[in-house]
Amino acid sequence: MEIESSKEYIKFVAEVKRRVVSARISAIRAINRDLIRLYWDIGRMIVERQEKQGWGKSVVERLSMDLRKEFPGYTGFSSRNLWDMKRFYEQYTANEKLRQAVAELPWGHNLLIMSKISDFNARTYYIEMTRQLGWSRNVLLNQIKAAAYERSLVEDKTHNFGEVLPANLAEQADEAHRSSYNLDFLGIGEPLKERELERRLIAKLKDFILELGYGFCFIGNQHRLRAR
Repeated sequence: MEIESSKEYIKFVAEVKRRVVSARISAIRAINRDLIRLYWDIGRMIVERQEKQGWGKSVVERLSMDLRKEFPGYTGFSSRNLWDMKRFYEQYTANEKLRQAVAELPWGHNLLIMSKISDFNARTYYIEMTRQLGWSRNVLLNQIKAAAYERSLVEDKTHNFGEVLPANLAEQADEAHRSSYNLDFLGIGEPLKERELERRLIAKLKDFILELGYGFCFIGNQHRLRAR
């Protein structure tokens, strides 16, 4: 038997692949933490020097110019980004818990939250949900636009996800359970029975699949699939 076709070797390859992916994710997270720590320190140093030396706004512009000259291949030292580092430090320095949480988020996520959310409790919500559920930047933006924080305050739904699901799945199920959906594209303006909602969704899905053309087909709704 050829080694590449044996079940044990196939399992071995899958295990190695998982380990490689895990290591890459860990490396990316470590790099991100170091980058956020760097930006935090630069923001802190700007604040401290301005307070101690009495320097005005011009120091940021000058620092940006000197850093870009010294590190020409690095794009993170624009004056705008330096101002964001200063703001980043100022907004989280008084809260140790949030400071630790934001260190786990990519810089783009932090900029989005700082620019879109000013309320402290709302900001805490989006930081924690992004950290726990691994929201991408686009998902985070959509959650902000959909007022996920405000909905979480008014929607009082109960469930037992925490008792029957692992922690990571319970969190995601809880979020899905609390989420509301915009179904305007179905022409829905009043409450519908589940069967009617299904019919309208299938009609839209059928049209979409048929428009894709060759290589796709619509078999039917609630079509039973059998595993071989």
